Amino acid sequence: MLDLPEELSEMLLRILIAAVLGGLIGLERDIRGRAAGLRTHLLVSLGSAVFMIMSELVAGSAKAGASPVDPGRIAAQIVTGIGFLGAGVIIKEGATIRGLTTAACLWTAAAIGMTSGAGYYLFAAGATGLALASLVLLKYSERIYLKDSYRVLRVTTPIDVGASDIITIVKEQGLVVVNCEINRDYDAGTNVTRLMIRLFHKGVTDKLAHGIVTALEDSQIQIKQVQWSHR
Repeated sequence: MLDLPEELSEMLLRILIAAVLGGLIGLERDIRGRAAGLRTHLLVSLGSAVFMIMSELVAGSAKAGASPVDPGRIAAQIVTGIGFLGAGVIIKEGATIRGLTTAACLWTAAAIGMTSGAGYYLFAAGATGLALASLVLLKYSERIYLKDSYRVLRVTTPIDVGASDIITIVKEQGLVVVNCEINRDYDAGTNVTRLMIRLFHKGVTDKLAHGIVTALEDSQIQIKQVQWSHR
């Protein structure tokens, strides 16, 4: 067995704990199929711990009589720099934004790594447990409370069908029409009604699409095409 100096053993323990705790958060992201997963979060936490240890080492190695060295300077740069990495996992698809939670996880992993690097193991473990509880448990709590969601309903009908007929059917389903766009093609003889719908509900939003489409199909309106999508 290697006989490591006590100081070196302590530093290795710090970065090991940081890697494990950061990896736990990354594992949850991997299970969710996110781009920044186990390895990314592990390395962010590990790297933050190394920088934190370096902050202490640089401050501790300052010569007597020299200008005081602030051990928080390197740590402050971690907080700033991790923002660039987090921005890289945020993806905008139309009006939908994905990756905000993963970016926040990277930020948290950096904080946990810094805490472990400073030697506050219980604090780091507690932060990891709270972060995992937030990611796992709060995911299921979203099914309990009502929330607003927005979807776009695009209905193609013969040109003699008015948008008011479509809106009436949608409102009968207990939904709110935010705005309406009409595109009448006189050459093709079609009318395209595009509705922005606000839904106040709990659970999976797109499950409501089946009821709306069925209501349109069961109506007296001749439907050529129905499309349900995000904004």
